[in-house]
Amino acid sequence: MSTPVPDKPRFVIVPHRPHARVLLVAGLVLWLVSLVAVYSWATLRAAPGLAKAQESLVVNTKRAAQAEALVKQLRQTVSTLRRSDQISRSANTELQASLAEREEEVSGLRADVAFYERLVGATGQRRGLSVHEALFTPEEGGTWRYTVTLTQNLNRGAISKGEARVSVEGVSDGRLRSLRWEDLLQKPGAPGQPFSFRYFQQLEGSVVLPEGFTPQRVRVQLRADGSTVDQAFPWQAEAPRGD
Repeated sequence: MSTPVPDKPRFVIVPHRPHARVLLVAGLVLWLVSLVAVYSWATLRAAPGLAKAQESLVVNTKRAAQAEALVKQLRQTVSTLRRSDQISRSANTELQASLAEREEEVSGLRADVAFYERLVGATGQRRGLSVHEALFTPEEGGTWRYTVTLTQNLNRGAISKGEARVSVEGVSDGRLRSLRWEDLLQKPGAPGQPFSFRYFQQLEGSVVLPEGFTPQRVRVQLRADGSTVDQAFPWQAEAPRGD
């Protein structure tokens, strides 16, 4: 006959321990205090480096701002210098051009002084009525402006009076051709240009050269007091003068 197994008790009796809960709470408090202590210790260790890094950041930010301002100033200076250099170059070019014009003007004035010295100077060669030079300058419309300079210093105080005619010799269609005074003025029977002077006079006017005509020589004929002066010059053309 088997022995019957006793039934398990439905309830377990646990002894009452009032200090266990206190110990648990105390452990939690100690854990929290340790966390706070560790955080405080880490903050104290990291704070000096963090402050130094922040200080360096402020200094570097200021330096960067100063450097940027300096770069902007230098760029402005370079731009100003470039404009100044352009202005200086332009002014220098204008100065060189003006200097060349003044030198040309001085050269012309020296030539004029030498001409007047020969004409009225005590050591100048005595000559009667003559043609000093004949120059031509192109004009708008295809005409030519002539300037013929007449001189005389043989009879000082005397008046040279008469008329002048100009003719031009050149080549047209491969042939020699001479254009008379009437041809140049395009006026048949045109009278000569009158002159009256004591020492010198410049005669001016405009003439027309035919298309395809290449001038080579100029001839000036003067008639005064029953005498005739006939002189020839190579064709001299001057560039138009600016305003």
